[in-house]
Amino acid sequence: MRVSNVTVRKRLILVLFVGLAIFFVIALRLGYVQFALGDWLTDRAEDSWSRDVPFEAKRGEIRDRNDVVLATNISAPSVLVVPRQVQDPVDAAEKLAAVLNMDHQKAYELVTKKESIVRLNPEGRKVTKEKASEVRALRLAGVYIAEDSKRHYPFGKYLSHVLGFAGIDNQGLTGLESFYDEQLKGEKGHVSFFSTAKGNRMPNLADEYTAPLNGLDLRLTIDSRVQTIIERELDIAEATYNPDGAMAIAMNPNTGEVLGMSSRPHYNPEEFRKVPPEIYNQNKPVWMQYEPGSTFKIITLAAALEEGKVDLEKDTFYDPGYIEVAGRNLRCWKKGGHGHQTFLEVVQNSCNPGFVVLGERLGKERLFDYIEDFGFGQKTGIDLQGEGRGIIFNRDRVGPLEQATTAFGQGVAVTPLQQVTAVSAAINGGYLYQPYLAKEWIDPLTGEVVDHQAPIKKRQVISEETSKKVRHALESVVALGTGKGAFVDGYRVGGKTGTAQKAKDGRYLENNHIVSFIGFAPADDPQIVVYVAVDNPKDTLQFGGIVAAPIVGEIIGDSLRAMGVEKREHQIEKELTWNDQPLVEVPDLVGRTKRELHESYYELKIEVDGDGQHVLAQSPEPGVKVAVGSTIRLYMGDK
Repeated sequence: MRVSNVTVRKRLILVLFVGLAIFFVIALRLGYVQFALGDWLTDRAEDSWSRDVPFEAKRGEIRDRNDVVLATNISAPSVLVVPRQVQDPVDAAEKLAAVLNMDHQKAYELVTKKESIVRLNPEGRKVTKEKASEVRALRLAGVYIAEDSKRHYPFGKYLSHVLGFAGIDNQGLTGLESFYDEQLKGEKGHVSFFSTAKGNRMPNLADEYTAPLNGLDLRLTIDSRVQTIIERELDIAEATYNPDGAMAIAMNPNTGEVLGMSSRPHYNPEEFRKVPPEIYNQNKPVWMQYEPGSTFKIITLAAALEEGKVDLEKDTFYDPGYIEVAGRNLRCWKKGGHGHQTFLEVVQNSCNPGFVVLGERLGKERLFDYIEDFGFGQKTGIDLQGEGRGIIFNRDRVGPLEQATTAFGQGVAVTPLQQVTAVSAAINGGYLYQPYLAKEWIDPLTGEVVDHQAPIKKRQVISEETSKKVRHALESVVALGTGKGAFVDGYRVGGKTGTAQKAKDGRYLENNHIVSFIGFAPADDPQIVVYVAVDNPKDTLQFGGIVAAPIVGEIIGDSLRAMGVEKREHQIEKELTWNDQPLVEVPDLVGRTKRELHESYYELKIEVDGDGQHVLAQSPEPGVKVAVGSTIRLYMGDK
């Protein structure tokens, strides 16, 4: 049948339109792929071709308040293998095993592994620069050296429990390294090279480098001058008393800034794998909970003064050596008691029965109100992990006996850090601060401070006037009472001893105490609070005044001198005991002649340097107190 021309034209037009429609759809799709999906497809293609050699970000440095570096990074390259690029796996495995001191079979399994990139872990992980150069000198196809670093602690065991440590992947595991891991770790970078499906490098495509983003540097509240003194004194205490443990904290009472903190036993953070977890996981000042003993009496004293329940100078108390409460005799540490005394002498003598009376005058509710207001039974909020809350009696279960023992520091459990923050509030004008370690965050490239931690004032617990009375009472403890071992000439130290029995299985242990002392100075304007506790010191009388007080005195005296704090006048004269060396004031000898020196009598030795008839200079300076028989050096000349 013959088709008409009209039908042919219609069919041709239909085919034309269908063809145009198909062309339009194809063009539209090509345009969409080109312009809308082009970048995405290119990225997918490059991703399938590319192999990334990672570059670790530099972990932020940790410094003290004066920019002394406490934790930093050192170069430690890592060896990577791209198995598909290895031309002779047997030869490569043999050479790598020899250089990296690894098993040949293990090396062969790694270089033939069906993965795009393989780490030679752990033998090729974070090796020395010399070892990396040896691997590089082998010139093995498919073997790469990735820039890497590892954490370095320049001072070894110094501040170890506070700093903590970072693992092999530069992740913080304990201490500040863990608490602030997110800010310190930064973001990884990498070098990308391109290869075919068979793993061969594509020579016409350049490598791409994505720089790592380094972590922020951390400036601490820690003062390395104070920390060094603390470490020295705890080392001496370990050597002298062979204790089960020891700890120390120094804090600025006016801000909550921690100036120093240390525990014993300690460890080197770079060798943490050699140390049992029970050592590196126990930051005692933050974690340990135990009966405080007499240092807790400061809280009872502050509460009684604030509530007007005692006049330290006028009110008196007779101590026969015990006090009866609920049918039980609670004994004083001194057999036979202290007899008739003012309440200031009760504080000086650390008399348990006297503090029981103060607790009774306060009553259960007010006593426990103040204990809670001073921060006991709750975390202080310091920026460290594992902080303890302490244990205080449930008020519903507090009878006369529990109230009495609490008043002098038995039957409750506290952390050393809680004691430091509470005593700081008692002597700084009455303000409870949150302790902290992270002072500032710093951009490592510009050196600019990007974040700053201001002191956190929680509340006022007692008045300025009450705080002043507490300071005076505690200064008299050091000059005239049980804390004489902490006396520092010219610095007006105040403080309180503590001797707490350790308990096991519900019973107190014999001759096993935690002896402690908490001190502060200067008493008229406190700049530092120091707490030291020594756990079960051996071959000595286990009293805080004998063991811990002299350590605190050394730390406070040397720290204040290092901090540039000037000595004070109007210090309460120390009451000398039988074993104290008498002190004499160095006279002013400048300007005197040799004849005048020979005609005078001094309880001191004199050494003369230089020629001439007149004293031009002397050391020590006039007014300094030194032990009888000490030597004064004089420098002679002519006027």
